[in-house]
Amino acid sequence: MDESIIDRVVWNSDGLFPAVIQQWDSREVLMLGWMDREALRRTLAEGRVTFWSRSRQEYWRKGDTSGHAQFVKSAALDCDADTLLVEVEQIGAACHTGTRTCFDADRLDVVVGTPEQEAP
Repeated sequence: MDESIIDRVVWNSDGLFPAVIQQWDSREVLMLGWMDREALRRTLAEGRVTFWSRSRQEYWRKGDTSGHAQFVKSAALDCDADTLLVEVEQIGAACHTGTRTCFDADRLDVVVGTPEQEAP
């Protein structure tokens, strides 16, 4: 594992950064979790996604208790190195509520934008 990857990350004041989890083949956004240095190290080195639980103050590897595991297919830092995108093979539900993704439950009403809205 190349430690220079971890050194490039821009951590927040709590020593964490967000990881967006996406299904590798469908590109479906499944969830967002938080990682510290060790969670990132474990994720990149073990092939399973590990998060830092802010509420429980402990590491949790997705699927160890639920069976709904996330197997890493690829990972990439964004251009500012302050967010991680992890493409996974999701087994079962990604959300703790039992839904496929954490973004199924609360669709918001929005004004749909189009490029034509902007006058030159």
